[in-house]
Amino acid sequence: MKFLLIILGLMGISYFVSAQTDTNNKLPIIDIHMHAFPAESMGGTNVPNPATGKPSGAADDEELMQATLLEMHRYNIVKAVISGPLEVVYRWKSEEPDRIIGGVHFDDVTSLPDLKKLRQEFMSGRLGVLGELVAQYVGLSLSDSLFEPYLTLAEELDIPVGVHSGLGPAGTPYTCCPEFRVTYGNPILLEEVLVRHPKLRLYIMHGGWPYLEETKAIMSVYPQVYADLAVINWIIPREEFHEYFRALIRAGFEKRLMFGSDQMVWPEAIGLAIDGIESAAFLSPEQKRDIFYNNAARFLKLKETAE
Repeated sequence: MKFLLIILGLMGISYFVSAQTDTNNKLPIIDIHMHAFPAESMGGTNVPNPATGKPSGAADDEELMQATLLEMHRYNIVKAVISGPLEVVYRWKSEEPDRIIGGVHFDDVTSLPDLKKLRQEFMSGRLGVLGELVAQYVGLSLSDSLFEPYLTLAEELDIPVGVHSGLGPAGTPYTCCPEFRVTYGNPILLEEVLVRHPKLRLYIMHGGWPYLEETKAIMSVYPQVYADLAVINWIIPREEFHEYFRALIRAGFEKRLMFGSDQMVWPEAIGLAIDGIESAAFLSPEQKRDIFYNNAARFLKLKETAE
């Protein structure tokens, strides 16, 4: 079997067996926010993980994909929403068709996908989520008229929408994205979209951090809005994450917070993200199960509760 041969060659037999054993002992997880990026993305796989200081070590696209899939099996991630260049997403989905939900990544307004083709891809099941929508990086909010036809389509077909919120890497306007502005990451800017599209299933990526009060306001008034905890659960200081996370729990959103890793080119981010949730001493076992599985299952309209 191609998958097994590649993994055994890359990672070693003992590690693969250990991963299989771990899967058998772990409860299922849904990762609502992951990426299928080419290995040269984010500066390449030799760029150190900002949390560990170590590069991923993947030499090419195939190694990055297989290493990521291995981590998914290791932690029993039974479903993952994976976005990126569509040709890469489709290649990953062909490897794990039952495990991967294809997402549409918007980060370049000069090459938005054709609406007619996108409709076909959603209706065929090849794609299942409109997101990650990264309007902030091109100096826009999701309420810009450019995105309106896509949001209309998502509402019509009942396709979930994931929108980037919060911040970006230090120095972003001076490097990749001169139009990037911190202000466009504020979840409060989603309100006009939610008013225009009352049936839209929308989730705020990165939990809206650091816009706590604005995130609470939006989620309080618009009960259809969920949030993922991706990237903030491993890349910001643990104490800061737990303080923010706990505030969302205290505000009553425990049934609408979802696990995400935001794995980009560092497969080990999956385990780091899981530990960010597991280490939250203020969570009950029931709350952890909701965040790791049940809330996303409900949002995605999958089976609602974990066995």
